[in-house]
Amino acid sequence: MDSNIAISVSRVSKTFRIPHEKVTSIRGAFTTAFNGERTYEEFKALDDVSFEVKKGEFFGIIGRNGSGKSTLLKVLAGIYEADKGKVKIDGMISPFLELGIGFNPELSGRDNVYLNATVLGMTQKQIDEKFDAIVAFSELERFIDQKLKNYSSGMQVRLAFSVSIHANREILLMDEVLAVGDSNFQSKCLTEFSRYKELGKTVILVSHDIATVQRYCDRAVLLRNGKIVTIGDAEGVGNAYIYENMSDEENRLRGEQRAEKDLEIKIEKDDILKQAEEIEERNRGSREIELKRIRIFDIDGNSEKNVLVSGAGVVFRVEYSVEKGVDLDGIVIGLGIHLRENNQYCFALNSFVDAITLSSEMIARGYVDIEIPKLILNNGEYVINSIVSRNKINLVNPIHFLGGIKRFSVRNTNYNEGLFLIDHNWR
Repeated sequence: MDSNIAISVSRVSKTFRIPHEKVTSIRGAFTTAFNGERTYEEFKALDDVSFEVKKGEFFGIIGRNGSGKSTLLKVLAGIYEADKGKVKIDGMISPFLELGIGFNPELSGRDNVYLNATVLGMTQKQIDEKFDAIVAFSELERFIDQKLKNYSSGMQVRLAFSVSIHANREILLMDEVLAVGDSNFQSKCLTEFSRYKELGKTVILVSHDIATVQRYCDRAVLLRNGKIVTIGDAEGVGNAYIYENMSDEENRLRGEQRAEKDLEIKIEKDDILKQAEEIEERNRGSREIELKRIRIFDIDGNSEKNVLVSGAGVVFRVEYSVEKGVDLDGIVIGLGIHLRENNQYCFALNSFVDAITLSSEMIARGYVDIEIPKLILNNGEYVINSIVSRNKINLVNPIHFLGGIKRFSVRNTNYNEGLFLIDHNWR
């Protein structure tokens, strides 16, 4: 192995056998053992995975739940043995994999520091020298002589993380270290990451927090169903993960919308009567012009979307049907955006406020497009209400008002928080 390589993973595979039935008694175990009826399903957690991590590199492992991230980290730590392939590691490892590994709940925090540090290969003298620093970093001085079983999960994480980083190993394996703990502790972890980077340590970080991976990691690998999707610079791999999730969500929303349509078809007459008032409230009007649906496209109008990128251009297409002989002069069309979770009103657009005259020829074609050069909505699930009225927006007596006509999601690749993404510059 190259002297500059800290970790080499070559064509590693790992398969687990999952029993189809659960054995809950000794008798059941004996019966199953002798009659041979127990069956298994094989789950391939890792499938022909290969990559290298250089010494001093921060390397991220990302992917959805069940993609094989934690299994890969445990193979690197030696907790699991790969079924196929080879793992070569040049350097001592300090693993921080799961809450409670190497801890005894019946012992005090003090005893667990010595126990866990010994498991990590530290000598009694080394632990004595670093004990005060370990406890100080964990901020558990008042509780260090209490039994670990009385600690909260956050306190246990702080103690375990503190032991891991003080073990002074060349390679640190970290699995979702920021998933538990308060914001102050997370800030200390991030500061420690920066210090590790300055010291030239090798860190393997598994996290769902893509912003942290993109900020601290030099490179990353994206896993899906145990296979490598892509590997490269952390920024690009993180964005690939975001777009992969958007694609999955796009498919989920389409499936939910199909299921909702099927459910509407199967509603019994009694159910229709029970829901009559609600239906009338969100679907009312004389309907000489009847709203049919809203479709969402990218700014070029080439691809229909259900999941949008915050800050990107988008086109909302309002489709409707027109009865013969209807006077089309003075028609106003609008839509309102609401948060799906609590129906919070976000914003509305309509041709009356925008002083846009929709000609008879435009109305007659059966749809209008509303182009938004830069979508300001931030992460969230949204619904659209739409309206057609005459001369101005008339919610009381519309030609047609249809609530919840369309549902969509917005994802922000820049990790801004809040309801809106505001265009801005720093000076």
